[in-house]
Amino acid sequence: MVIPEFVDTPIRPRIVIPASEHARLMALADAAEKRAPVIAGFLADELTRAEVVKDEECDPKVVRMGSRVTYRDDATGRTRTITLVYPDAADIDRNQISILTPIGAALIGLSPSQSITWPTPDGKTGSLTVVDVQNDERVDG
Repeated sequence: MVIPEFVDTPIRPRIVIPASEHARLMALADAAEKRAPVIAGFLADELTRAEVVKDEECDPKVVRMGSRVTYRDDATGRTRTITLVYPDAADIDRNQISILTPIGAALIGLSPSQSITWPTPDGKTGSLTVVDVQNDERVDG
């Protein structure tokens, strides 16, 4: 898999991924490489640089699969609350956003008050800040 270089990206915060999700997400990124190379590469890059921790050591405020996340689009100031899910559970009408979207891949592993930039589908750069994370109602797909 070719992982694009995002070294010039101004915001690359420390991220944490629970071990039970890391391997599945890497396999997902690898499988998506041909149909969505930019997003798959960005996700793989994020997973490669993440600190992988035991599930029971993962802070409950870390964005993981099934997390309900409120984030702010730094360009518009608009906030949105979504649930981060695997692709087969994605449903935009229910605010269930796939990990294989630019925002989904950007959110994984972040905690409240952390910001990140990511490549948008139009070749530009987006920026968001996590406002809140809830993991009590996990939705796995």
